[in-house]
Order: sequence, then C-alpha cells, then structure tokens
Amino acid sequence: MLLRLLRILWVITRYRLDTLIPLERLPWALRTLFRLSPLRLVPIGERSRGARLRLALESLGPIFVKFGQVLSTRRDLLPADIADEMKRLQDQVPPFPGDQALAVVEEQLGMTVALAFARFDAEPLASASIAQVHGARLHSGEEVVVKIIRPGIDRVMRQDMALMYRFARLLTLVPEARGLRPVEVVRDYEATLFDELDLHKEAANTSQLKRNFKNSPLLYVPAIHWELTRQRVMVQERIYGVPVADIAALEAQETDLKRLAERGVEIFFTQVFRDNFFHADMHPGNIFVAREHPHDPQYIAIDCGIVGSLTREDQDYLARNLLAFFHQDYYEVAALHIESGWVGENTRANEFAAAIRTVCEPILEKPLKDISFGQVLLGLFQTARRFDMEVQPQLVLLQKTLLNIEGLGRQLYPDLDLWKTAKPFLEQWMKERAGTRGFWESLKRQAPELTRQLPELPVLAHQALSQMDQEKRQRRRQGEALGGIRQQLIREGRRGRRLRLGLLLVALALAWQPLSQWAAGQPWPALAAAVLGLALLAWH
Repeated sequence: MLLRLLRILWVITRYRLDTLIPLERLPWALRTLFRLSPLRLVPIGERSRGARLRLALESLGPIFVKFGQVLSTRRDLLPADIADEMKRLQDQVPPFPGDQALAVVEEQLGMTVALAFARFDAEPLASASIAQVHGARLHSGEEVVVKIIRPGIDRVMRQDMALMYRFARLLTLVPEARGLRPVEVVRDYEATLFDELDLHKEAANTSQLKRNFKNSPLLYVPAIHWELTRQRVMVQERIYGVPVADIAALEAQETDLKRLAERGVEIFFTQVFRDNFFHADMHPGNIFVAREHPHDPQYIAIDCGIVGSLTREDQDYLARNLLAFFHQDYYEVAALHIESGWVGENTRANEFAAAIRTVCEPILEKPLKDISFGQVLLGLFQTARRFDMEVQPQLVLLQKTLLNIEGLGRQLYPDLDLWKTAKPFLEQWMKERAGTRGFWESLKRQAPELTRQLPELPVLAHQALSQMDQEKRQRRRQGEALGGIRQQLIREGRRGRRLRLGLLLVALALAWQPLSQWAAGQPWPALAAAVLGLALLAWH
C-alpha cells in the first residue's frame, strides 16, 4: 500500500501534474503551500499538459485510465488540448507484448494457438486499460477478434481500490461529503470494475444485449463464440464499423448525424426502461457506426463488461423525476425525493423545490449544446448541505452512462434537443406501465404464482380467521388479567391505609400521658395546629 502511494506521488511529480491546478482558485494557505513546494524545482519538459496528464494516467493503471476515458467524453468541461489527449485513452493504451498474449490464450484454451485458429495476429488491433484485442480467423474462415485480459492486472487494481477506500473513509469525516456516501460509491465501482476481469460475464452480457436488440435497426451487437471463450479470453465476431468519434469519416460517407444522435438517446432509454439492462461503459471507444445505410444509421456496441439494471421502484422513480423535469414541475421533483427517502423526511417540499428550480430552470428548453448535465449535477450536490441529499450508489452507473450519452450527443449533433427526444418515449413508457396494458402484463407475470397459491387460499383464509380468533381470545384473557390486577391493587391500597391508621392510633395511645401533660401548658392555636396535622396524617 505504501509503495503504491509513493508511486502515485512519484508519477504526479514526474509529470508535474501540479501545474494543472488553477492556483488562483485555491485558498491562500494552499496557494502559498503549492508555490513553496519543492515540486517546482522539477522541470516540466517539452510535453504538453494534456500529454503529461495522459501519460500519468497510463502509468498509474486501469482505474486511472478509466477516469480519463470518462473525461474524454466531456469536451465541454475540458480544454481542447486535454480532451484530445484523453480521447487516446479509449483504445490507444500501450499494449502488452504479443508473446504474453499468446501464452494467456494457450493457457486458457488448453490448446495451441494454431489448433484454435487458422490465423492469429500477434500485433493487437486495440489496447485498453484492462484488456487488448487481437485479430484472428477461425478454421471455418470467419474473421473474429480475441480479447485478452492483461496479465497481473488484478493485483494493481486491488492496490488502487484499497487506496480509494482509504480516501473515501477520510471523506466521511467531512460533514459536507458524508451525504455523498463515498464508501458505498467506491464499493459499487469496485464490483463493476472487477466484473470486467471475468470475460465469461462480459460474454453473457453481450449475448443478453444482442437478444434485446435482435433484428433492430437501432443497434447491432456482435456474436460470441462460446466454445473459445474462457475467464480471461473471449472470442467474438469481428465488426467493420466507423468509430463514433470519427466525425470526419461519418461525414465523408454522408451519415445522417442528427438521426444518429437521436437514435443514441432512443437506445439509452430503451435499454433503461424497456429492457432494464443497459450498457454502462458507452465511451466512444466502445461504440461504432455501421457502414451500410448511412442515411438510416445503425450503432454497433462492443465491450459489455459493465452493464447496469434498476429495480422497478428505481425505474418508476427515475421516469417520474425526468417527466417532472420536462414539465418543469419542481415541486413534484422535490416531493419524489422526499417520498423516496433521498432527502430528510423533515424537508419542506416548497423550499427544496425552490432550490431545484434555481439550478434547473436555466437549462430547460435549450438545445443539447447549451445544456451541461455535469453542471446540473454539481448544482444539485450543492444543495446537499442544506437538505441532506444523498447520492444513491445504485444509480451511479446510470449517471455515468447518461454523461457518456451527453458527450456523444455533443460530438455528433450539438443542436440535438435531448429533452424533446426523450420526453415522448418516457410518456409512452409511463402510459404503458400505469395503463391497462401495464396491468395486464403485471397480471401475466404473476399468474404462475397466483395459480400455485389459488388452491391454498381456503386453507390460508381458515388459518387467518383462526389466528384472528385466537388473538381475540388472548386479548380478552389479557384484559381479564389486567382487571384482576387492578382490583388487587385497589384492595392492597385500602389495606395499607387501614394499617397506617392503626399504627397511628397505637402510637397516640402509647404517648397519650406525655402528650396530655404537654397540651395542658400550650395555647389553643398550637393545639389546633397539632390536631389538624394528625387529621391530615390519618387521612393520607
């Protein structure tokens, strides 16, 4: 752990990443600390700031590379030179040697490469943070790609995750950051990240996504060759599309970019609401566009290692929230947050609605080029201190995917109106979910369970009635017992008063002679007070 932390600090120093921090925005104490730091003695070199950041992320490993991949889709938030360098992290990470790739394939398949493939290209087609891809041909003549996990990558990832956990626990000590639930967010990220190390899971995800969009004009998913797929090796149909980020190539073949952008939004909402199974790693390196029919463009999706799904409650909550945003009904948004428990139950809906309106009103009814979901999310997080709003870890993947979709939309067709494209889809989905068709579909889903339970209903009803009767008798017995206890307490109280009165009379009898002598010499007011005190004592 310590060695890994030292390496991170060394990489920051080597590439002078401190120069990327805008010192003028820091508090004066931190600004002074940075200006007096010995880091300033290390030469910056001739590399650009974007190249230094990219090389640093590559040196630090897959978790940091994935962070750079997310940044690569947000050209609206980054300077152009840094965004161009981050784009290279999508599929231009330095590869590992071809002989290591051959060794992994043969060890996983349990046979030689020559026996498994008619041709295997030692030079990789692309290299990413966790795996790299080689071209190959099967003995049947079909062209395929072979995905291979980087050797030893899991050890580095575990070290980085341990550091992220420590940093997250430190954040929980800060009251303002506690509502973001950093430890739970890191835990969810860890689960999804380590799923990518098992290519069996990715292959299963790919097959599921392919079934969901079978014969669809929106999305094509290449087929898996299961007989040659193992935990660290996956063989998949080779595709020949245009990278979605290659705008020049798409324009050269006269692709309808407006329709392409709209179909990207449609695919996202179809996956989330119709299928409840969405590709959660949709950075441009994983998305291609088919070369056929450029006027009716079709997406091609690869790398399904990270997928997401929601509960029915989360689906309903998300759809109702988005529709409320579309209708600018901020009170409904606030009420949904309170109802779901995302903010404290004592939150006043009208105050929360006013805060949401302040954040979201400026962005509605504008084209996508003028909307930044990043700024919206940041604005919403700024209300956390006031309303104790918490980040929901189960929706982190969805938020990440939505940011990727926004980044793609900006590149393809900046004038796309995301709200106008998504609103009809959500309204139709809610109508089907809450209408007659939704009721019928729910009834069909529950029919087998209802059929199984139907013969047991008389027995269950008899048991319920018997239990109710038994509980009624038990309550009656308890009432009678309580009545008896109450009468016993009354009798005990009366007995106690008689005992005290008797003791008082005995004491007076024994002390009568001394008291009479004392009373003979006292004035009448003192005697009246003594008699009154004795009367009160006897009454008590």
